[in-house]
Amino acid sequence: MEENMYKQHEENKDWMSRVAFYKDEITILQGVLSEIASKNTGDEVLKEVEHYQNQFIVQRDNLDQLAHNIRLNEQKFQQEVNDNPVAVDHRRMEYHQAEKDFIEYFENNFKGLRTDFKTFSSKWM
Repeated sequence: MEENMYKQHEENKDWMSRVAFYKDEITILQGVLSEIASKNTGDEVLKEVEHYQNQFIVQRDNLDQLAHNIRLNEQKFQQEVNDNPVAVDHRRMEYHQAEKDFIEYFENNFKGLRTDFKTFSSKWM
């Protein structure tokens, strides 16, 4: 499927904003997790702390991979414009469906993680 290059560029900008938002949110959640770990040293809580710590690392890695793919997509657009600058606003390119699917999957997954973490943190704060 092909889509207008300008529209895809706008989606890429939106997705990069979301990536930055989620990275900031992970940093905040990691701060809460550190506070919980420093105040609670029992085995039960430390196992959960480790679980969430690992989840936050995995999710940050997912965001880094998504951002990398979006930057590659933007490089393709730039190369296309450099190679043929005529009628750029009407140019169509292969749609970046994989990135769209991934951010939707990530957001749904992260929503569940955030909800679970809030339940956990309210128990131990």
